[in-house]
Amino acid sequence: MTLHMLKLCVGCESISDLEGWIEENRLLHKRLGREYRQMHTTRQTPKRADEILGGGSLYWVIKGWISARQRIEAIEPFTGSDGISRTHLVLEQQVIKVSPRPCRAFQGWRYLAEKDAPSDLAASAAPAEMPDELRSELAALGLL
Repeated sequence: MTLHMLKLCVGCESISDLEGWIEENRLLHKRLGREYRQMHTTRQTPKRADEILGGGSLYWVIKGWISARQRIEAIEPFTGSDGISRTHLVLEQQVIKVSPRPCRAFQGWRYLAEKDAPSDLAASAAPAEMPDELRSELAALGLL
């Protein structure tokens, strides 16, 4: 059974902010002549990494809503120059919008079981081009 991760997307106001950040970093790496791998760094290494790597995604909570996901390609523990152990979550660059679901703030990340994960927006009734704010408002009203 596939396992996912859930994480707050701190500093992002919308899905388009997240996509813009990814594109800016990709272009920076291109200008510097480096290969770009999108990574999110975390202090804790998931103990259930094998379940995640079997098709799991990192679901992003943006402004109190589970809004998007990115597939996790690899989980790479490393030790920083300061001697502290950390982990890179290597993510697919494509951001997939999901049916918005409210989520309270938390620290770090959480596991998210397949049965509890929101469905991709393409599979739901809401049009993918709908603005993020409108999608969240309609979901809050129970209309999505």
